[in-house]
Amino acid sequence: MMPLLIAAFIMGSIGSVHCIGMCGPIALALPVVSGNQSSKFIGTMLYNGGRIITYALLGGLFGLIGMSFAIFGYQQWLSVLLGVLILTFIFLPKKNYTKRNIIIRFFEKLRQQVADLFSRKNYQSVFFIGLLNGLLPCGLIYMAIAAAISTGSVLKSSLFMAGFGLGTLPVMWSMAFFGSYINMRMRTGIKKLYPYIMFFMAMLLIIRGLGLQIPYLSPATLQQNSTAQQVIECHN
Repeated sequence: MMPLLIAAFIMGSIGSVHCIGMCGPIALALPVVSGNQSSKFIGTMLYNGGRIITYALLGGLFGLIGMSFAIFGYQQWLSVLLGVLILTFIFLPKKNYTKRNIIIRFFEKLRQQVADLFSRKNYQSVFFIGLLNGLLPCGLIYMAIAAAISTGSVLKSSLFMAGFGLGTLPVMWSMAFFGSYINMRMRTGIKKLYPYIMFFMAMLLIIRGLGLQIPYLSPATLQQNSTAQQVIECHN
């Protein structure tokens, strides 16, 4: 379990540079209760706590999908498929979809809810901004969910997403607390790293699914483990 949490934390830490460009405006504009440093500290921690709770809940929800694949023995193939889908997203030309479908309307309402919360300067609103922010569309979160699904367990998937959220905490808290020191040029430069982060995570998912028998990175598949067990039994 610990290697899984470490991998999730590292993924969140590496990927959190993307958060500066994408979620930076929200973090910078958080409605703090008052101007003193202690109030700002509490507010920024509540915001990030809300994000992490949402990530953990999403992990548990999507973990049900991963568990279904694991039951039928397709967990490793699922990891490879998710990695390939991420690579496809990186290299295929992007299209602008202007048609208002149910998903777009959902995210529009979600953004409106977040905007309404910014008008209320209290700890409760800051916490709920964090909760809702965890649901906003973000490629990095989708990658984390893909990795969490591949664990094949509801509990492991939830813990993976919580570990991922904790990995983003140092950068996101610093962004909210010391945001005035990070200018737009720096955030724009950091955003350019995002495709490389996506590529790195996609390759990790593919390598993990191939079952190359590399400890922690690419464990043996269930079929390989079964074969090895049969060999041991034959020798005995």
